[in-house]
Amino acid sequence: MPKSTSVYIPQESAQQLGNLFIVAAPSGAGKSTLINEILNKSSHKQAMQLSVSHTTRAPRKGEQNGVEYHFVDPAMFKGMIENDAFYEHAEVFGNYYGTSKAAISDKLQQGIDVFLDIDWQGARQVKLQNPRVIGIFILPPSIHILQTRLSGRGQDSDQVIAKRMAAAQSEMSHFNEFDFVIVNDNLAIAHKEFEAIITAQRLSLENQQIRYGSLFPSLLTKE
Repeated sequence: MPKSTSVYIPQESAQQLGNLFIVAAPSGAGKSTLINEILNKSSHKQAMQLSVSHTTRAPRKGEQNGVEYHFVDPAMFKGMIENDAFYEHAEVFGNYYGTSKAAISDKLQQGIDVFLDIDWQGARQVKLQNPRVIGIFILPPSIHILQTRLSGRGQDSDQVIAKRMAAAQSEMSHFNEFDFVIVNDNLAIAHKEFEAIITAQRLSLENQQIRYGSLFPSLLTKE
């Protein structure tokens, strides 16, 4: 007589139906285009979102609180740091930016996939606190194509372009810290590869155990 089989569901993630993705890339690799394309695809609009960061900088014309950023004053931001409210935070040109744990957790529990558009340093901070995060790194097809993209319309000086290239190569040196790598040579192909990673993660054993926890034991139990 076959033994009944139990299915183990990790307790710490029992309510997390969504997936947290970190997407990093050097400037010019096409990261924003890929993220925007998949977010704007009609079949995904309700199932995934880009994380909205907190910041102490003032809203720019046309920006709305809770849409582009959560705009808070420095005192509130520092209080959130003290209360360990951020996955990661950094100071950029005198303003603070941070990724809220609570905001992301709320979306994940609703079954929404969340994208973090951050650099490798922020990715390290997030991974230390949430090992389940999935890292995706976008690379250009060649250094020459990257330089052409960063040169833009030819209005920048050679010095500015050189600084951009140095920053891009510094970022790219950390590609091997991520789970998946996409080489964005053809945008249509890169989009399909991006979508394939998301689909595969949704179908992972751990996620399916959470989603269909009651189904699996019933299929293995003899009536």
